Amino acid sequence: MKNDLFSIGGFTIHGYGLMIGIGFLAAYLVTENRARKQGLDPDHVMGIALWGMGIGLVSAKLLYYITTIDQIIENPGLLLDVSNGFVVYGGIIGGIMGGYMYCRKHKLDFLGYADLVLPSVALAQGFGRIGCFLAGCCYGRETDSAFAVVFKESAYAPNNIPLIPTQLISSAFNFLHFFLLLWLAKRLKRSGDTAAMYLIIYSLGRFVIEFFRGDLIRGNVGALTTSQFISLFAAAAGVTLLIMNGKRERR
Repeated sequence: MKNDLFSIGGFTIHGYGLMIGIGFLAAYLVTENRARKQGLDPDHVMGIALWGMGIGLVSAKLLYYITTIDQIIENPGLLLDVSNGFVVYGGIIGGIMGGYMYCRKHKLDFLGYADLVLPSVALAQGFGRIGCFLAGCCYGRETDSAFAVVFKESAYAPNNIPLIPTQLISSAFNFLHFFLLLWLAKRLKRSGDTAAMYLIIYSLGRFVIEFFRGDLIRGNVGALTTSQFISLFAAAAGVTLLIMNGKRERR
């Protein structure tokens, strides 16, 4: 509800950036702890995190440019605004690519480390959506329900209008997703199964939440929003990975 939390001298602490930082730190600590328990080299956790986050940020920005291409054509100066406008799915795709490149470079089991890292990605997303709530971005549709939020000084959401708090719904979903993946990781023994379940569960949840979003800047593909369209392919990729793991196990 309030993105500028407090200032120290001329430096302002923004809620969105703070939540992103907390999410990254929490995800790293959880991943490193699980790596030690599973006998994986924890020294590679930071490398995977940095490669994934770096390429993920670039990919998230590029996908945002794609979804707002009409506005960019009208005002090319929008390309210079690198601090605002990111698409989560772009970050996920780029993050997975970054992790894969790091694992190839260091000759690591990519699927094994994907199983290790992706539950923590869900944890980081939970904190990130709290940041969205503080900033007012990724807001929901107008509603007359008692379960609503009214922004007063948001630079993104329409102010003084009751909206569905999709940011908090998304945050709760991501935290639940994190704990569910931890539970599944103890029971799924095939390398890559936890990663597959991350893709399937996140895609299904995101597809549903999109129906309640009100920020139409996200773009659309036919009757689907851009994120719903990508969700179909992400879920299919997860199912395909499960099938391939099953065939590999039978062989």
